[in-house]
Amino acid sequence: MNHISSDPWRWSATDATVALLRREISSRELTKSVLARIHTVNPRVNALTEILDEEALAASDDADHVLAAGGPLRYLHGIPVTTKINVDQAGLATTNGSLALRDLMAKEDAPVVANLRRAGAVIVGRTNTATYSVRWFTDNAVHGRTLNPWNENITPGGSSGGAAVAVATGMGAIAHGNDMGGSIRYPAYCCGVTGLRPSIGWIPAHNPSATAERSIASQLMSVQGPLARTVADLRLALHAMAQFDARDPNCIPLQRPILPRITGARIAVCRSHAGINAHPAVVQAIDQAAGWLQEAGYVVEEMQPPGLREGAALWRFLGVEDGRRGLSAAITAHGDRPMRISQGHMEHGIVESGRDVYLDALAERFELARRWAVFFEKFTLLLMPVSWQPPAPQDEDAGSQEQFDTLLDAQSPLLATACLALPGISVPTGMYGTRPMGVQLVAARFHDELLLNAAQVIEEAAGVAGHIAT
Repeated sequence: MNHISSDPWRWSATDATVALLRREISSRELTKSVLARIHTVNPRVNALTEILDEEALAASDDADHVLAAGGPLRYLHGIPVTTKINVDQAGLATTNGSLALRDLMAKEDAPVVANLRRAGAVIVGRTNTATYSVRWFTDNAVHGRTLNPWNENITPGGSSGGAAVAVATGMGAIAHGNDMGGSIRYPAYCCGVTGLRPSIGWIPAHNPSATAERSIASQLMSVQGPLARTVADLRLALHAMAQFDARDPNCIPLQRPILPRITGARIAVCRSHAGINAHPAVVQAIDQAAGWLQEAGYVVEEMQPPGLREGAALWRFLGVEDGRRGLSAAITAHGDRPMRISQGHMEHGIVESGRDVYLDALAERFELARRWAVFFEKFTLLLMPVSWQPPAPQDEDAGSQEQFDTLLDAQSPLLATACLALPGISVPTGMYGTRPMGVQLVAARFHDELLLNAAQVIEEAAGVAGHIAT
């Protein structure tokens, strides 16, 4: 166990679980420690939009009573966690960072929130997001800007920037997020924590308060998932979140297989791609991670995945086309200025298409998914950047069109994999000056455990797991 600190808010969820089981601490004591940390740090970084003191303490008391009565220890029994403001939580507003939604009160929990409660988690607060959760920056007109605790001049990532900052600063060991275009993996990268984009189907997604069904692009690409300071905590959170809920037709009513580390498993390493120049710090992080994996027995081979640029372009086209059905107008009406500029840049050059063009794009996506599936028949995993550039300066997407296009190109490792609904994990490797650095591992669908196993190797070698940004 690693909980040698006298500050329980510093503990991992895994270590805190052991301490609770051994009666070394109560959930109320742990929760009070985390809440005190939140009240100290959150005013500076603005990661949490709501702090749920009374509700959290009541839930921690319930967890303690269950243990005292000899009840079972659940996955996240008595562990403080946070949830993102774009999913329903009964009695609270699902604002999604929009002025138009600031009074949208949820009457019941979204499945992922309900699963966290059933797993015994203590929800201590709600985390900030981008307006409508569609930027790699976390700022909106309702709750304001979230700051990166390592360097306030760079983005904390988005849209789950509040979640990443919360775990990076000790405001809960585990945070809930979601990822349609890197919204878990990029904030984890920017804040020096781990973030898992699981396979679609493991964690159910649905908002009971929604007045319209999710768009096709969201149904195909968007997932719920966890962020944490350690890979072990990601695994714990995934088990807690991945419980079947029939309200999501994509959800799979099966237990996830636990796959052992495969000796001699082949890992493809992607250090560059046609027309893209990776930043030297990004290449260095990839080289380090490849070396660590090789030392652990993996067979490492340099190989580019198929159609990375094509996948990123498809992500953009499908997202923009879907957005024209309502999101674009909502951003124009209710978005803050940087959000409106960013969305204008995203839509630039994409002429509104007809039905046939959109259907052709869906067919192209399927063909590209086949090529990646064949690729993963040869390689167990893909090691590649999270982004081709270090974490971006604040509002880089709201500058010129050229700046936006450069940033968009840099995000192709996030976009192509999301477009194809592949699972991915972001793992920190160290620092580049005052900017966290890390790498991404990608796997075939439903091979999430293989991702976690390899990520654990990188985490152990890098030696930065559990570091707190103060």
